[in-house]
Amino acid sequence: METRQVTDAWTRIETWIAHHAPHTQGLLLTGASPDAVTGLQRQTGVRIPSSLKALWARCAGTRSARHSTFLMGGHALMRLETVAAKYSQEMSHQRLHTDDTVTWRAAWIPVFSFSADDQTSGLYMDTETGRLCRWTRYAQHHPEPEYESLTDYLEEMADSLETPDLATSDKPGLVAGALVWGSMINPDDEHLWTPLTA
Repeated sequence: METRQVTDAWTRIETWIAHHAPHTQGLLLTGASPDAVTGLQRQTGVRIPSSLKALWARCAGTRSARHSTFLMGGHALMRLETVAAKYSQEMSHQRLHTDDTVTWRAAWIPVFSFSADDQTSGLYMDTETGRLCRWTRYAQHHPEPEYESLTDYLEEMADSLETPDLATSDKPGLVAGALVWGSMINPDDEHLWTPLTA
């Protein structure tokens, strides 16, 4: 069921982007092969949930470019090689702590980041619960979930694009063919940003 729900939600998002945001459409990478996801599982030692596999099968990340943070809340979908590198980095940091301090757990897989090339903050999936939680550079992790599941996140984004008046957590808009959320407007782009309307 999760696979179908994620696939359906992403299809809605992709369809909207194809019709309204050509710049953003050009940033989407093609889906990852099953072998690529299996390779990531071997690298991390973490079993990737079916919901995340379904997303990566449709889109394996975002190209490095301006406005790569097209996902709700101003996030970029991390490329698989970036996921592996960030995971390895955080697990290395965790091993440096000889006390009970938790900076990262083995079950956490980073999914969305501050931008395509900046992983100082973002959302990780707790693969034991399916919840999406936030990490930042200084307060390394926030155990309270931002979203109960990847499905919830993608469905809320799809709903916000299709019916902008219902958007609650962030407002979508366009800048020169790019999907840009209100929380991520660059001051230089404020006069160009057009909020979506019903």
